[in-house]
Amino acid sequence: MREFLTGCRAALGAAHVVVDPDVTAGYATDWTGRFRGSTPAVLRPGTTAEVAEVVALARRHRVALVPQGGNTGLVGGGVPLAGEVVVSLGRLDRLDFDPAAAQATAGAGVPLAALQAGAAGAGLAFGVDLGARDSATVGGMVATNAGGIHVLRHGAMRAQLIGVEAVLGTGAVVSRLAGLVKDNTGYDLAQLLCGSEGTLGIVTAARLRLVAPPGELVTALVGAASIAAVVEAAAALRRSVAGLAALELMDGPSLRLVADHLGAPPPVAPDAGAYLLVEVDAPTDPVPALAAALEGRPGVLDAAVATEAADRSRLWRWREAHSEVGATLGVVHKLDVTLPIAALASFCAEVVERVEQARPGAITVLFGHVGDGNVHVNVVGPPADDTAIDDTVLGLVVERGGSISAEHGIGTAKKAWLARDRSPAEVEAMREVKRALDPDGILNPSVLFA
Repeated sequence: MREFLTGCRAALGAAHVVVDPDVTAGYATDWTGRFRGSTPAVLRPGTTAEVAEVVALARRHRVALVPQGGNTGLVGGGVPLAGEVVVSLGRLDRLDFDPAAAQATAGAGVPLAALQAGAAGAGLAFGVDLGARDSATVGGMVATNAGGIHVLRHGAMRAQLIGVEAVLGTGAVVSRLAGLVKDNTGYDLAQLLCGSEGTLGIVTAARLRLVAPPGELVTALVGAASIAAVVEAAAALRRSVAGLAALELMDGPSLRLVADHLGAPPPVAPDAGAYLLVEVDAPTDPVPALAAALEGRPGVLDAAVATEAADRSRLWRWREAHSEVGATLGVVHKLDVTLPIAALASFCAEVVERVEQARPGAITVLFGHVGDGNVHVNVVGPPADDTAIDDTVLGLVVERGGSISAEHGIGTAKKAWLARDRSPAEVEAMREVKRALDPDGILNPSVLFA
C-alpha cells in the first residue's frame, strides 16, 4: 500500500491523495448511513489519464479500488466495505454542449442538476431526473443505469447514452465521445459499462442525448379507491393522453404519513386508498385530454390539477416527501424493485401483509413509478442489520416475476440475491465479462457477485 500511495502522489499530486482518517471517514459511508466501511485513502484524479495511472498502479500493487460519485445509492455500491481505496471522481467536471446535435459531453463528476441547468441554457433538456439531482453525478448514473421519474417518457440512462470514455480494469482507456448516433462497428461498450456498477471499468465521461425542453406542463394529483384503480387509471392515461411525462404511485396510508410529516391534510380525497401523480408535457394545453381520460373512470375519487410552476411543485412535494418521511420514524430498509404492471397491485397488498407478519408493528411505505412498474418498498422499524426483512420483500418480488433492483443496482446489499433473479448461465456470462475486462479483480470487488 505504501508503494501504491507513493505512486499515486507522483501521478495526482500530494493534495489529491487523502489519508487523513477524519476526512476519509465521510467517503466510507453512503448517504443513508446504512453502509459503513473504511478506506485507507481517497484518490481524487482530475483527468482520464490520471485515472488510468491509478488503475495501472493498483494492478501492479494488487490494490482494490472503489469508484465513487455522489454516493447517493441505496445498496452500498460505492462504499469500501473491505478496506478498498476510494477513487472519488468529483474533479472530472468537464461539461460541454453541442446544441446542433442535441448532445452533451459530461465528466463523471458533473452533478445531474448542473447538467440539467446547462442543457436548459442551451435551449434543451436532459431526459433523466432524480430526487437526488443535486448530489447524483453522471458517472454514478451511468454506472447504475439510473432511472427516475421520467423513464416513462425518455427511458433510463441507457437510452440517453451515446458513448463513454472509461478506464477498464486492465488500465486500458476506451473513448467513444464523437456523438455518432449511428455507429454499428462491433460491440457497444458504452451499453456494456452502463449498469456495471464500476466492476468492469471506471467511467470518466459520457456523451449524452438531450431532448426538447418541456412545453405546456400540467400536474395532477388523483385520489383513487385502491392501488388497482391507480394502475387501471394509469393504463387508460397511456392510451389516451399524449405527452405523459410521469405517472407516480403512492398508497393511501403512506401519503397520510407524509401529511403528518408536512403538517397539512392531503389536497384531495384525504381517505383515498391510493394516489396517482400525473405530469403531462405537451405542445398545447393537455388539461382537456387529461380531464376526459379521468372523468367517470371507476375508482377515481377526486383530482387536483395545477398548471403554474409553484402549484405544480406543491403537488410534487407530496410525492417527493415519501423519501424523507421514513427517516423521521426510524431505521429505513429501502428496497427498490420492479414488478410486471399486471402484478403491481397484488404485490403491494401482499408485501404489506408479509412485512406485518414477519415484523409486527413495522411500517411499510409504498410509492414509485407506476408507469414502469417500479415500486419503492420502504420498511421502517426493523434494525439496520435485519436482513431477514429484506429477504421477505425480495422473495415476494422473485415469486411475482419481478426484478430485485430497479434503479440502484445490486451493490453489496443484494448480491446474495443475484443468483435467484438471474439464471446460472446469465451469472456465469457476467463473471466471464468481469474476468475479461478486470482480470485481476481490482474494481469494486465486493459488489455484484456473492
